[in-house]
Amino acid sequence: MKMNVTFRTACVLLGILSTSACHAENNTKKLEKNIENSVSLQQLEQDYQIKNIAQFDEPWAFQQLPDGRFLFTEKKGQIVIFNPATQQKITVQNPPKVAYGGQGGLGDIVLDPQFSQNGLIYLSYAEAGKGGYGAVIERAQLDLTAAQPSLKQRKIIWQQVPKVEGQGHYSHRMRFGTDGKLWVSSGERQKFDPAQDMQSNLGKVLRLNSDGTPAVDNPFQTQGPIAQQVWSLGHRNPLGLAFDSKQQLWVVEMGPKGGDELNLVHRAKNYGYPIVSNGDHYDDKPIPDHHTRPEFEAPLVSWTPVISPSSLMFYQGDRFPQWKNKALIGGLSSQAIVIVDTELKPVQEIQRIAMPQRIRGLIEAKDGSIWGIEDGEKAWLFNIEPKIAIKK
Repeated sequence: MKMNVTFRTACVLLGILSTSACHAENNTKKLEKNIENSVSLQQLEQDYQIKNIAQFDEPWAFQQLPDGRFLFTEKKGQIVIFNPATQQKITVQNPPKVAYGGQGGLGDIVLDPQFSQNGLIYLSYAEAGKGGYGAVIERAQLDLTAAQPSLKQRKIIWQQVPKVEGQGHYSHRMRFGTDGKLWVSSGERQKFDPAQDMQSNLGKVLRLNSDGTPAVDNPFQTQGPIAQQVWSLGHRNPLGLAFDSKQQLWVVEMGPKGGDELNLVHRAKNYGYPIVSNGDHYDDKPIPDHHTRPEFEAPLVSWTPVISPSSLMFYQGDRFPQWKNKALIGGLSSQAIVIVDTELKPVQEIQRIAMPQRIRGLIEAKDGSIWGIEDGEKAWLFNIEPKIAIKK
């Protein structure tokens, strides 16, 4: 099934133009400038076509293997290898036991930077234990030599501290940096205050060695073994974690009632949650906005109404010229792919692709195409390609 969907930033642009037009007599130059900006934004939009490929049961994350196949996690605990050329699915044996429920289950998956040599992968998932639930990261060797692939030498190398009741805001996204360090986004588990507590790694962005130990040059070395993991704090539910073309780390995170955020992650900085937010609590109790507390890092983009971000990637290929080096954000409640130009001043959304379902994740394949997964049961894996103009 193929879908050709086009989203224009017309509502934003028309708002700019109509506001200027109301005062056209006195603001001719301003109107001309706004028209110029409108054309500029429209030129940034990329044409595309989307094709559904195969369905999965509650997929949460996926990566492309060196041989071109995809490696999926499904929330209930399955790991699946999928060949897009043949449509063959193979279930990986010996997966971890996960605490499935709420937002918990099997989560992210990344390949070791030396995967072609060592076969190591990293999995994040929710587990039950003393005090309730928490995310863990497990390292394992993916054995592809047998007819039935399996995980071997499994070892938990990191865990959220403390485990708490409830099954939300695990976040547990992972990325390897060019420095070989494992970066982890750890949600505050809907408990608010741990995001500011340096004896907890909840509500933080962490920088670890590949064995799960804290990197020795992290900023909080003198505040105890948990704080030694921390790179930044004051985060809520950072479900997207990615490096841009300059190797700067960004997170996109869900706000409370309003105030989803895109943040550039800086060493030792505090992003303010739950002390500040551009949203409010779900019971409508107000939270002071970021501008009231300048000592905290403010988001470079904030969304109200929310987009409910699920994931983040930066497109590095050449097949979508207008998206090169742009951030692509998967949207859950917004049912959208949101494209943001992080090099503009100020940073801003430049395009939004309306999708038929909630979007859980996006990756760039080796050929420069973009692949995505929907959220939920019978969720589609889909492929995004540049739209080819039909010659008349």
